[in-house]
Amino acid sequence: MATAAVDFTFMEDPSRFALGHLMEQDMDMGLDCAASCEPDAFAMAPVDNPKTFCEDMKKSGAAPGLMDFKKGTTTLGFVFQGGIIIAVDSRASMGSYIGSQTVKKVIEINDFLLGTMAGGAADCSFWERHLTRLCRMHELRHRERISVAAASKLLANIFYGYRGQGLSCGTMVAGWDKSGPHLYYVDDQGDRHKGNVFSVGSGSTFAYGVLDSGYKFDLSVEEAVELGRRSIYHATHRDGASGGVVRVYHVHEKGWTKVIPGEDVNTLHYMYANEKGLKGTE
Repeated sequence: MATAAVDFTFMEDPSRFALGHLMEQDMDMGLDCAASCEPDAFAMAPVDNPKTFCEDMKKSGAAPGLMDFKKGTTTLGFVFQGGIIIAVDSRASMGSYIGSQTVKKVIEINDFLLGTMAGGAADCSFWERHLTRLCRMHELRHRERISVAAASKLLANIFYGYRGQGLSCGTMVAGWDKSGPHLYYVDDQGDRHKGNVFSVGSGSTFAYGVLDSGYKFDLSVEEAVELGRRSIYHATHRDGASGGVVRVYHVHEKGWTKVIPGEDVNTLHYMYANEKGLKGTE
């Protein structure tokens, strides 16, 4: 009678059968600690249909204002011959209540990628920092930085999967990769658009007014930084939900540079007024 020895050592760790091929690679690379940062699941509301809970409550009228978030911010980005300018304010508000004047609305994803926050601060901050982890994992797996298009697509796919569940995000993803500078707009509906000029937030209409009058592709770096700073200032002056300080980043072929780490909009108000021969109290 013929006999054969069978190796059953694979039964010692049955959990490996549930791993995808990339996860197996990570384990072999000694990245199991990095893989553990991925959450298994999120706790859902203890109701019959958690997926549509917020929308159901809104339609029932039982909780007026549940989904009517009173948000406010101003962020902008534009592409020019020297790269990309990203400019933001720093105010966090809920209606007439100002929660903070020092919010960091630019997420530094890696040395060549930036993300902006507009909408719900918690939603934007969490998912863009999650995007930071995904981009780092991509870099470890493929031995090269992720492209701007791929990073923005990852974020759009996440938002698409959570449509109708109450996320509030209007973000920009800007960066420089092997094919040059790229700027994308991504929102909580999973929409993703590539463009040269974007402004997001309650003060965006005011920022667009300044951008449209001063934007051209062949701006110098100094002119582009000033256009971004001036656009944010004018938005904070007219939009009560925007304010605090102006922060400006320049994305270029060697990465990004924080050109203006934080300049008070009140100081800018009197500076621009003096340039026009005014006191600033008119």
